[in-house]
Amino acid sequence: MLFPNVSGANLEGRKFNLPKDFEGELNIIFVPFQQWQQGWVNQWLQFANALVKKYPGVRAYELPTLSRMGAIQQWWIDQGMRMGIPDRAVRESTITLYLDKAGFRKALNMPSEGTIYILLVKRNGEIVWRSEGQFSEAKGRELATAIAGEVVL
Repeated sequence: MLFPNVSGANLEGRKFNLPKDFEGELNIIFVPFQQWQQGWVNQWLQFANALVKKYPGVRAYELPTLSRMGAIQQWWIDQGMRMGIPDRAVRESTITLYLDKAGFRKALNMPSEGTIYILLVKRNGEIVWRSEGQFSEAKGRELATAIAGEVVL
């Protein structure tokens, strides 16, 4: 499965065309659909940040995924998120997607917006591992194993 071509901007205003603008050889992608899911993303990010430090070619991104809306509404939402995140590095790795959520979910086989999805995506867009929901030690081990199996030393 390939990550679909989508566009967005990070919370610092930089535009991205994904997957080609992912900066890692391997990219850990978190896809939340609802604000309450941020707690789950944060659980995963703590673990993912350790993997990013361990493997130089790995990056992590959060892709809050929202329906298309007007530019003023997008600005308002992005400004609210920006103000709530004091860490510039986190703002740089948070890329908001405003798109056709149903089409995006279908392309990635994501049947529900009631959970978060975690993807390991190569630079070319190939998805080599996936999970969903809250972090667990078992899921973390699976992700770490998938990364270790893809890393070329």
